[in-house]
Amino acid sequence: MNKFMKIANECAEHGASNNEGGPFGAVITDKEGNIIAEGNNMVLANNDPTAHAEVTVIREACKKLRTYDLSGYILYTSCEPCPMCLSAIIWSNIKEVYYACTRQDAGSIGFRDDLIYEYLEGKNIDLIKLKQIDREECVDLFKRYQENNKTIY
Repeated sequence: MNKFMKIANECAEHGASNNEGGPFGAVITDKEGNIIAEGNNMVLANNDPTAHAEVTVIREACKKLRTYDLSGYILYTSCEPCPMCLSAIIWSNIKEVYYACTRQDAGSIGFRDDLIYEYLEGKNIDLIKLKQIDREECVDLFKRYQENNKTIY
């Protein structure tokens, strides 16, 4: 077993055993194989639906490295990232991700990633009511931000 995936799996087991969250763990390393951050799902412990293992270790790595850009770092996760985690990975500029279990494996034990994937594919449109309002009153801030910040993330 890959040594970093083994650690991710151990983190997942720790979190699940301690009722901190679902059975998910993750590790971020640099290209030399140094562990930057490791952790597990903390949804239950933190009462935070965004505290998935991948998001938790991205937050920890960014804090430790004092950056929001994890270009060049590698993520190992015990399960295929959900859409939220996948977005966090993309926003953090991680380009290399290894996962063990699939989203189907997660679905088979009650996790609902497929509902979100279906929504993103234009199916299951009743999942959430999403309507645009008051754009004109809010878009000016975007224009001012762009004028004052040459680097747009």
